[in-house]
Amino acid sequence: MSVRQSLLAILDQGPCYGYQLRHEFDRRTGARWPLNVGQIYNTLERLERDGLVTRLDADAQGHIYWQITADGSAEVAKWLSSPVVRATAVRDEVAIKLAVAATLPGVDARAAIRAQRAETRGHLVRLRAEATTIGDADDAEQLARSLVMDSLIFAAEAEDRWLTHLEERLAAHPRHALALGLTQERPKRGRPSKSSGGAVLI
Repeated sequence: MSVRQSLLAILDQGPCYGYQLRHEFDRRTGARWPLNVGQIYNTLERLERDGLVTRLDADAQGHIYWQITADGSAEVAKWLSSPVVRATAVRDEVAIKLAVAATLPGVDARAAIRAQRAETRGHLVRLRAEATTIGDADDAEQLARSLVMDSLIFAAEAEDRWLTHLEERLAAHPRHALALGLTQERPKRGRPSKSSGGAVLI
């Protein structure tokens, strides 16, 4: 989730102050990922440093407004017209935990999968119940909440399917064939190279 571009996109509609930006962000994302005001002001200061927004004078109530620049508007247009490229290096805690569990001798990985699936299905039930409380989708704020909720529900459904698939794969293999003991090979010091797969010595 790009807070930077989201705040810029809101400012492209007109000048705002910090708390106003937080409120506008919540309205457009179903208040699912709340921002603290400190995060907003840190982002605004970086945007100002990069020449994408300018700071205006305070109003009678002491609110400091921020205004987008032409370069900022150009960045918003580029962001909105470009696809989000998902990073392959994002760590998924569930995938890591279950992959490690599946390769540890003496660990019942299928029990770990069943426990995770129970949590995922409970989460899915809660999401679906929350989705029924969303009002008329013709209202822009309700539509935003509905779109975010759909994304969360589809992601939970996909995780449920993946967990079932994972359990079926483990069931098809003899348990002893999956266990990995500690290797006797001594790895070289360094990080694997992204390009060659070799070690980068440090």
